[in-house]
Amino acid sequence: MRLAVYPGSFDPVTNGHIDVIERARVVFDRLVVAVLVNTRKTPVLEADERAQLIRLALEEKLGTETVAGVDVITFSGLTVDLARQRGATSIVRGLRALSDFENEQAIAHLNRRLAPEIDTVFFMTGLEHAYLSSSLVREIAAFGGDLSAMVPEVVARRLAAAGPGG
Repeated sequence: MRLAVYPGSFDPVTNGHIDVIERARVVFDRLVVAVLVNTRKTPVLEADERAQLIRLALEEKLGTETVAGVDVITFSGLTVDLARQRGATSIVRGLRALSDFENEQAIAHLNRRLAPEIDTVFFMTGLEHAYLSSSLVREIAAFGGDLSAMVPEVVARRLAAAGPGG
């Protein structure tokens, strides 16, 4: 069975992330979307809520049957350790633009050094999502902007309920 881990902060999950999840799900038999608990950062949404929003967004968009091959969890620590624990042979990463590549390449090389048996697989985000980032979404949400084209509906509702400024 081909199993991959797709790690990230997903604060919040964007349509670009969902695009990568959809396409990775076709390539791998199982996909673990791993929401990072980073104690050095203060997220807008707690890790458990981010994971729940990803589950809801996937069900909303793909239906529960399609989502059956996707597990959404929270984790802290090294991605390669999580991949090993889960029996994954690949780490999925999304790229929006060439500017993402240098940083992602460095991380992939480090992960390869730590776990030579685990490969990193890059998915280019669809062109319609190339401008999206969670940090830009957070900024637009903080000013009460329209997020409908940037994030799944369930996420837009949750951010709107928080109101401008979080």
